Amino acid sequence: QCKPPLKVKDLFIDIQDGKILMALLEVLSGQKLMHEYKSSTHRIFRLNNIAKALKFLEDSNVKLVSIDAAEIADGNSSLVLGLIWNIILFFQIKELTGNLNRNSSSSSLSSGPSGPESDTSHPSTPSMERSMSVTVKDQRKAIRALLIWVQRKTRKYGVAVQDFASSWRSGLAFLAVIKAIDCTLVDMKQALEKSARENLEDAFSIAQNKLGVPRLLEPEDIMVESPDEQSIVTYVAQFLEHFPELEGEDFTDPDKELPIESTYVHIKDSPSEKEGRILILSESQESMYTVNHERSYPAPPKVHIHDTPE
Repeated sequence: QCKPPLKVKDLFIDIQDGKILMALLEVLSGQKLMHEYKSSTHRIFRLNNIAKALKFLEDSNVKLVSIDAAEIADGNSSLVLGLIWNIILFFQIKELTGNLNRNSSSSSLSSGPSGPESDTSHPSTPSMERSMSVTVKDQRKAIRALLIWVQRKTRKYGVAVQDFASSWRSGLAFLAVIKAIDCTLVDMKQALEKSARENLEDAFSIAQNKLGVPRLLEPEDIMVESPDEQSIVTYVAQFLEHFPELEGEDFTDPDKELPIESTYVHIKDSPSEKEGRILILSESQESMYTVNHERSYPAPPKVHIHDTPE
């Protein structure tokens, strides 16, 4: 979005002179930083550029722990990624979920305590431990708010989202978010017949081609035992960014139970077994069950679940 545009080919290399970093912050914040950039191959000038960018972040109340200009100038991969995550968290996720908090009358959006122990207590304490704890607390609050938004958007389509990791592997959660935005783009019953790879590919393609949400992920990124939470959070937050009108519409009455469109019952074909397996979502969305089903009888259209152990 810079004028002229800048292209990043290798983040760890291209960030080392501070230009990309300053340009990124200028675009995100709307404030002028590039006039302070000094182009030079000398390390002292590169460090100075990066230091100015880091100072801008600190002045913007972005908490940076153990990240200094020298590490960025040396292309330290873990610290560069940590810096970029902090920028994403502050300028995209925290800002968006802050709007969710303001639109909600429910205290459940805040995972941290209120009152004397809240985030704003002891603002003058400069210790690194304090800074780190505030960073983690802010991060959890933002991610928690985004998760609740996702849950309220997807539950009516029979999709249970518990986290920003394994809950997304089937692709159904991504599709349900898209359906919440435009119900004509996704058929959830058809999705139940497809593989996880097909659903993930469909979701990322539809989001990019129909909704204008950039494709930050590939199916291979999600089809692992432990998908990266920060990657999924960053991607999902884009839906909220592109469709801000969805921010508070479900939070006008936080105690209201949203209707579930239908209860999906799906039998996975398994030629080697006489019994099939049915995935059942309870209407309260608090539990998921996988039970055996005798193949000689048709699958029930709907199952009532008793909460008793029997």
